[in-house]
Amino acid sequence: MADALILGRSTPRAGALTVGLCCLVTLIEGFDLQSAGVVAPRLVSIFNLTPGQLGLFFSASTMGLLIGAAFGGRLSDRVGRKKSLIVSVALFGLMSIFTGLANSFEVLLLARLLTGVGLGAALPNLIALVAESTAPERRASAVALLYAGLPAGGALASLFTLVGAESHHWSTIFITGGVAPLLVVPLIWAWLPHSSTASAKQGGGRVRSVPTALFGEGRAATTLILWLAFVLGLLVLYLLLNWLPSLVIARGMSRADASWVQFVFNLGSALGSTATGLLMDRWGKAATAALVFSASVAALILIAFVPSNLSALVFAGFFLGVALAGTQAVLYALAPSCYPADVLGTGVGAAVSMGRFGSVLGPMLAGTLVGAGRSDVEVLVALIPILMISGGAATILSLRIRSA
Repeated sequence: MADALILGRSTPRAGALTVGLCCLVTLIEGFDLQSAGVVAPRLVSIFNLTPGQLGLFFSASTMGLLIGAAFGGRLSDRVGRKKSLIVSVALFGLMSIFTGLANSFEVLLLARLLTGVGLGAALPNLIALVAESTAPERRASAVALLYAGLPAGGALASLFTLVGAESHHWSTIFITGGVAPLLVVPLIWAWLPHSSTASAKQGGGRVRSVPTALFGEGRAATTLILWLAFVLGLLVLYLLLNWLPSLVIARGMSRADASWVQFVFNLGSALGSTATGLLMDRWGKAATAALVFSASVAALILIAFVPSNLSALVFAGFFLGVALAGTQAVLYALAPSCYPADVLGTGVGAAVSMGRFGSVLGPMLAGTLVGAGRSDVEVLVALIPILMISGGAATILSLRIRSA
């Protein structure tokens, strides 16, 4: 199996504009995704949430992400990336505002589910657009830069707590996260070029079925390995994204301390993703995958056993963010390499959607463990074998792509 995507023919200016707009959208996506974790301690007291209900709240948006990614990627292959992206961005903006207006736990769950649908539908479009608009020798760096927008947006969400911007009402962060994408929609409409794939479809290109796109032409093993890596990798990531503040507070730290740890986690994630992309373009995906997944295991061990003081937790949180973001950058850079251009959205969307099973299971797993009386150390240690399996799958897939 070869590195299947054969594009990167856009002009440098158009390519840079596409990458810039897509990174802006992922920055806003990251802000919205992290908002739930930032306000979770306040929601517990306002809505009297149990640990199980808190897990459902976190999982609602990721369930929506699963649904949205499955349909958004396929839709982008059929009607074009630009149209699909505009609809997706508008949807998650409106539904984020709806979240901020919720007055009951049931409405809160529905709003987060629909927000996730929009977020999930946008992500395969963003990855496909960036992959299609950059040259092969810079593609891994571009996709990693795109992914860096997610933790960078999460860092901005954490700053809301640090500067007290959401101190008057918990809804402020969700309404802000909803207005921002609605302001970006006109920019996408005016400046984002139409995808070459959509143009090819209009010219009468053959449309492959979903089973053929994912499992035909020798792609079955590649697709299954990719899915395994995504499911387990995102299980670990989303558990930490949503539960890290609560786990830090469980150590006797203050809410402000927990916000600092989450802030440096996201800051490290943005830097780690960007650095991983550069390493992939220089060293190759296989060596980089082995490095960043090994570093992530070490980081989990460090944050599990580090002393309960702010300086130590900030250092450990930063290191964990750098390493874990590297694993995600590897996965998102691998996905476009597995499928040809005319089914790129379908393939990437399916991988992202499958990964959302892990995103749903992660917060629920943490809620179950915490509800059963497990300590923060036990929760973190339980993630190590899961991460090792994901890393093994990513490394094997990297070698398959390189040797094809």
